[in-house]
Amino acid sequence: MITRASNNYGPYQYPEKLIPLFVINAIEGEPLPLYGDGRNVRDWLFVRDHAAAIDFLLEHGEPGETYNVAGGNEAENIDVTRMVLQATGKPQTLIRFVDDRPGHDRRYSLDAGKLARLGFRPETSLAVGLAETIAWYRSHENWWRPIREQNSAYREFYRSQYERRLATSSATAKRPG
Repeated sequence: MITRASNNYGPYQYPEKLIPLFVINAIEGEPLPLYGDGRNVRDWLFVRDHAAAIDFLLEHGEPGETYNVAGGNEAENIDVTRMVLQATGKPQTLIRFVDDRPGHDRRYSLDAGKLARLGFRPETSLAVGLAETIAWYRSHENWWRPIREQNSAYREFYRSQYERRLATSSATAKRPG
């Protein structure tokens, strides 16, 4: 069987992805570099629901078939960003709109109807999964801090993806009228 999933999030996710990056930056009081106008839409699938779907398919799926696994939690990136800031008690002024990546899809979405017809539904709402994820990153600083501070590949990725965009964003924000 083949499974294709929408955007996963949860504990232990490498901090280059939107949710862990924004959670950690918020915890640290650093800017959250939001691409474009923040209106890109993603369907968010909590990692435990993804694992449950795979387990379900091992029991109920058909060999040779392909199944889409979606969370049923579509949201604009700006809304996810605001949820992170609210949950971490940080101000919305940490949001920095930065130049979008070339070719960045406006919306990612999967039709998981085939999986639903077999009887599987994800259980975790975005609000609940995000709260659990934020709590995990808060209590596992010893896991993510070495990645951010000592992993040269991560530091290079962050620099290449965000530093120039953040600098451009800050310069634009300071321009009069």
